[in-house]
Amino acid sequence: MPFKTGLISYHCLLFKTGCVLRMLYMNKYPEIPADQLEKYSSAISLSDMEIFVFPELLYSLVLANIMSPRIWEWKNDPWFAKLDKMKPYKKIQRMKQFIIDNYEFNLDLDTWGLTTKESEVERFKPFMDEETIGQSNALFGYEGDKHYFTLDIRKHFGLDKYTSSIIPFWKTETLEAMDAFKFKDDYRVGAGECVSLSTLYAAALFIICDIPLEDIFLIATPLHSQNFININDGVLTNNRRLVTKNMWFNGTDLTGKAQRALRNEQVTIVANNTGFVHTVYPEATISPESFELFREKLDAFTTTDITYEILGNFLRERSEFQKCFQIKYMRHGKEQYLPIERAFGYEHGSPYKVSDNATRDKLLDQIDEYDFYTEPIENRIQINKLGDYLKNNPISHFDNESMRELAEKIECTKDMERKMSVIEGLVDFVHLEPELPDIGTKTFNGPGPIEIQPGAQREEIIEYLASLRESHPIADLAFYASRDLAVTDWGPFLKAGFERNPVVIEKTAGLSDDELIQTLENLTPESIYDGSRIAQPDEVWNFQRGDGLERALALSNVWKSRHPDDKLSLAVNDASVELSIGERVIQFTSEKGLTHQIEL
Repeated sequence: MPFKTGLISYHCLLFKTGCVLRMLYMNKYPEIPADQLEKYSSAISLSDMEIFVFPELLYSLVLANIMSPRIWEWKNDPWFAKLDKMKPYKKIQRMKQFIIDNYEFNLDLDTWGLTTKESEVERFKPFMDEETIGQSNALFGYEGDKHYFTLDIRKHFGLDKYTSSIIPFWKTETLEAMDAFKFKDDYRVGAGECVSLSTLYAAALFIICDIPLEDIFLIATPLHSQNFININDGVLTNNRRLVTKNMWFNGTDLTGKAQRALRNEQVTIVANNTGFVHTVYPEATISPESFELFREKLDAFTTTDITYEILGNFLRERSEFQKCFQIKYMRHGKEQYLPIERAFGYEHGSPYKVSDNATRDKLLDQIDEYDFYTEPIENRIQINKLGDYLKNNPISHFDNESMRELAEKIECTKDMERKMSVIEGLVDFVHLEPELPDIGTKTFNGPGPIEIQPGAQREEIIEYLASLRESHPIADLAFYASRDLAVTDWGPFLKAGFERNPVVIEKTAGLSDDELIQTLENLTPESIYDGSRIAQPDEVWNFQRGDGLERALALSNVWKSRHPDDKLSLAVNDASVELSIGERVIQFTSEKGLTHQIEL
């Protein structure tokens, strides 16, 4: 699509108010076609559902964060001094701690306001039917696998209070919006939900840790988003934390929480710099070779042999099977036997572990002798004996012969049902096959990879991505996700701003018109975005600050919701902004350097 110049007009129907917005300006960038407008405006509002319907948006946000000057400032932080001398995993650990120190996980569903199921279904009707959305989105009743988290997942996420057609906008934040949470009451540092954190991690892995983009895979399920990093045996990001292969099989509660999305949900999107594959859409843009590499590496990450340590870790996680086991301990030259659940109980607060041969006896030595039996406990397996066998015979779950031998070693054999439950549980523990999109049903047709190499400078990256905009939709969408109105059509930004920013309208409902104007005039006159990048109205209100242009747009949004028949015009002339409401003219100053005229 060639770039256009000259006077153009743009019309869009504002669903909320029923009014028509007309924008007149000298535009260097192509007007977004009507059939692409929903997608491009979604690159700005970035709700959970929008990313599910338009999977290109997931990686466009990664690129927007890579272009952000904010993340490049991290390089100057003393925390990252001498990072170039560290090995890749050490770099990633360093970055993880930085993210833990500077960002909280935010699951306040009211942050970005409310919408309705009916309006969202209507929006997405041309792209996806309601049944498909309902099967894969928590806002429409999706609850995951019946064992998911072993709790009411909707209650866990606070969705149970939305019992009518009213649902929250579940939005993903840009890096700047994440940083701006520190301006909100009761927030100490920045914050973001899981997609925000996963896209932040992906950008930081590339910029700070020099991990190639092709080795960073974003994984989205209906209720979670995380990344798989192809280094060593693999690393998963999980909100602010990291999970290695060893950690994946340690049987702790924290690891159990990290596993639950991949263990209990369909993976809906896998994306990296070569493209994406989506469980719903028949066409994929990811490189088939890249996806196969991801599948093989993830399978190896979630599979291990059965050893004594793994058996102990399994029993730590699956405590219902502990009653099948006992542990033998030699005290003063005499055999003693302990129900293994007592040993696991003593792990809490102790550096010693039942599953660690090197420290197990130190743990048992801490336990009162009165807890031990002098004879083997009937119908309980001696884990020491089984461990001795596994020491020389590590077992793969897919080796039928070795699994048969393992079954023979399990000695609570009078209860065959219990034995089989233990074995089935153990196999499930040592091997997880995530439910990935079925690539056998897909056709692959993508514009090619985003080829940015570690070590490239920010200006080079922006120039390169700009060169791809006409041929690569994800690169083009990245500039919309970054909110830069100097290099994008304003139409999608205004469509998102006037249709999907209910918070400022709701929170100012008790103010008179004059009080509304005065309140927005008096907000802190600084933007959360640099340069010509612009905050949406609800970002202005939530963080109580904004450039004059941003505050004028927020005021316009509220005013049109109150007085849909009033005519508003906005004249943006470099450092000045004039909002005309009938005969009244409200002036703001701006540092965005933009020149446009808008009529509402």
